[in-house]
This record gives sequence, C-alpha cells and structure tokens, in this order.
Amino acid sequence: METGELACEKRATRPKGQNNALRRSGRVPAILYGPTTAPMALAIDRLELKARISASAHTRIIKLKSSAAEIDGKHVIFKDVQRAPVSGEILHADLYEVDLNRPVRVEVALKFTGKAKGLANGGILAPLARTATVECLPLEIPDSIEVDVSDVDIHDVIHVSAVKFPGNVKPIFDTDYPVVSVLPPTVAEVAVAAVVEPVEGAVVEGAPVEGAAAAPAEGAVKEGGDKDKAAKKPEAAKKPEAAEKKK
Repeated sequence: METGELACEKRATRPKGQNNALRRSGRVPAILYGPTTAPMALAIDRLELKARISASAHTRIIKLKSSAAEIDGKHVIFKDVQRAPVSGEILHADLYEVDLNRPVRVEVALKFTGKAKGLANGGILAPLARTATVECLPLEIPDSIEVDVSDVDIHDVIHVSAVKFPGNVKPIFDTDYPVVSVLPPTVAEVAVAAVVEPVEGAVVEGAPVEGAAAAPAEGAVKEGGDKDKAAKKPEAAKKPEAAEKKK
C-alpha cells in the first residue's frame, strides 16, 4: 500500500468559535489521537485535506508533516470525516495514529469480478455487502478485496468465509454473512381478461332482461285499474240511497 503526506499544524481550542474562524480562513479543524497518543487539536488546509481524502482508497496510510516535533512523522489513517449536510464541505476530520508494526482493523471495499453463471439464465447479480472488516498491518491494507462470482448460479450465495483474502489480511466477522448472490429473473405478471361465456338462464350484467320492458307497462295498467275502482266506489255508495227514495 502506498503512503501519502499531509501537512498540518497545532491549533488553539479557545476561545469558542475558533473553529468557525478557522474554516473561514480555508482550513479545517481536526483531531489526532491513538493508543499511545493523547488527543491533539490540528488545523489542515481544506484543499489539501480534500485531495488526500479523495485518494485515501489507494493511500490509506498518511504521514503527517508539521513544524511541531510531537506530530511530525506520525502515521495515521482517517477514522472519521464530518461533512456539511447540504454543501458536502469537510467540517472536521479524525486522524488515528497507527503503529506500522501492529495490526489494525479497517473497512475494505469488495470488488466483484467475473460474469456470474446465473446471468446467462436471466438472473440478476445482487451484491449484499460492499465492504468487509479486515485486520492486518497498516502497510498491508489492500485497496480492495476481489470476489470472483464466475461460478455463482441462480440462488447461489457467496459468504464472507468463502472469500479469498490476500496475504496476511484476516477477515473479522461475528457471523458468516452473505456478500453476493444471484437472484432469479423477475417475471412481470400480465393480467388476462377472463372471457365470460353466456350460460342459459343466467343474467348477464348490462344485458336487457326478457320481460323487463313489459313489467312497467303491466304495473301502469294495474295502477290505472286501481284508479278506476276508486272512482266507481262513490257510485256504488249512492245506489242504496236511490233505492230508499223509490220506496
């Protein structure tokens, strides 16, 4: 693994608001700490820090350059980088000192290589993890871990225990988690309209029903008949009176 250099200087932590003034001057506040290093406040040029972070995938180990003897020559890695939520500008950086002769644990990107067997049958390659935690000497940290997916068929899964790690790089995991699989092809469901065949004696929705037109007419005649009967009732009531007068 290549190493890079980063110029820095000690900074004051008082008074309050010092960090904002530092950012306005084009520098970024940072903190340096480690197993044998007491936390120290640093200031780093924003453009230099941005360039070094962009290249950190290939130059994990950074050598500090400073006029302060207690900082100059120390080897560090980026432990954490805080950014503004909207602009993405670097607000703060955590630098962790490492001993080149002692193993460290870091996250390394997984790089999937080859063409999976299941793709020929319409399968879909599905990475389930993008990084792996490894332990190794600082100068042996790999740029990435290659995972060959050539023999992966549909429904097959490669677990982290089956991944080949280079050299003295040791994977660290509590459970044997999956890192990649090939999913079966997605079949779109096509809605097929059911053909309804008429059945003798069944009523088809929207179709005229035999006798439906006649029903209202019959009801109208019946209604008229009731009115005639109601009109004739008074005449029937008058007939007894006429008979009594003749007597």
